[in-house]
Amino acid sequence: MMTREYPPEIYGGAGVHVTELVAQLTRLCEVDVHCMGIAREGAVVHQPDPALAAANPALSMLSAELRMAAAAAGADVAHSHTWYTGLAGHLAGELHGMPHVLTAHSLEPRRPWKAEQLGAGYRISSWSERNAMQFADAVIAVSEGMRADVLDAYPFVDPDRVHVVRNGIDTDVWYPEPPARPGSVLTDLGVDPDAPIAVFVGRITRQKGLRHLIAAAHDFDPAVQLVLCAGAPDTPQIAADTERAVAELSRARGNVHWVREMLPTARVRELLSAATVFVCPSVYEPLGIVNLEAMATETAVVASDVGGIPEVVVDRVTGRLVHYNSYEPEAFERALAAAVNEVTSDPVAAAEMGRAGRRRAISDFSWAQIARQTLAVYEAAIGHYTGRVPAGYAVR
Repeated sequence: MMTREYPPEIYGGAGVHVTELVAQLTRLCEVDVHCMGIAREGAVVHQPDPALAAANPALSMLSAELRMAAAAAGADVAHSHTWYTGLAGHLAGELHGMPHVLTAHSLEPRRPWKAEQLGAGYRISSWSERNAMQFADAVIAVSEGMRADVLDAYPFVDPDRVHVVRNGIDTDVWYPEPPARPGSVLTDLGVDPDAPIAVFVGRITRQKGLRHLIAAAHDFDPAVQLVLCAGAPDTPQIAADTERAVAELSRARGNVHWVREMLPTARVRELLSAATVFVCPSVYEPLGIVNLEAMATETAVVASDVGGIPEVVVDRVTGRLVHYNSYEPEAFERALAAAVNEVTSDPVAAAEMGRAGRRRAISDFSWAQIARQTLAVYEAAIGHYTGRVPAGYAVR
């Protein structure tokens, strides 16, 4: 298992996916985790070449991947996650004679704003992802929407090699908390638990659509409290833009509470459980684990209809879907505000949406089920690689 993120260093959906998948896969097969970052138990850690410390971070990342590939000898399959380890997976397959399975959590061609963060490194990350896609023996997409994006962005990929294995949720970790109590994150923030609450949780990046939510919040009902659990900005510029927008919103309507640090799971669970509605205004989202986290805490979700989100949020059942059109952002923002106002104005209906959301999270997004599906992709890729099954081995 090749990943950049692994506990305790997790900052995105790919890290959550790997963590949960490994926990379940170890019940089915032997798993060796290769990751980056700090030394830790249960994983082999690879560092970039110190001689590249001053180089572009993307180039430095490739050097860590070379070490990861060299260390993968003896495995039956290499499974890489994101462009951060795609080259490692490809080289491990070539070097050690094993199939390379790639999970696509996002696509560089669908995230052009990453050039603001990575600079020229965006061209390196884009090349690395394209190379991995071209030569992977199997590609796992985390939603049907993501599968369509893979085939559109990389038309040279054989559709039979692209399988859908969705992200999941651990409903023993994500569950509805009791009402706010002294010492809870809500009381610390000064949020009134008896008034409507809209919550956003995510990084400050263009992908998450935070600027659209802040603009939409100018039209929220005045009684709605907005809690923004938003940190880790991609660039100083987007951090400054967000700072100005939140300050302007606070002056205009009040009832805005901004948590800038990354909160531990228990605190995020408190926030989501207390919310009347969780808002996901993403402009690009292969699946959106955070929506599953909100649903598992019995919270209604208002989300954009991009990527794999419609495969998670069922409109008018577990929440509301709002159409996103990049050419009409103001229309999206007005519709987002209207949907939030609709859900928060009827707490009985919102609560039923929340209960339906948890039922759906439990029935359709079990990590144990996802691990079995992933193992099936491994087995088919190994069989095809060794010539034991014919080409066109779809395991969808």
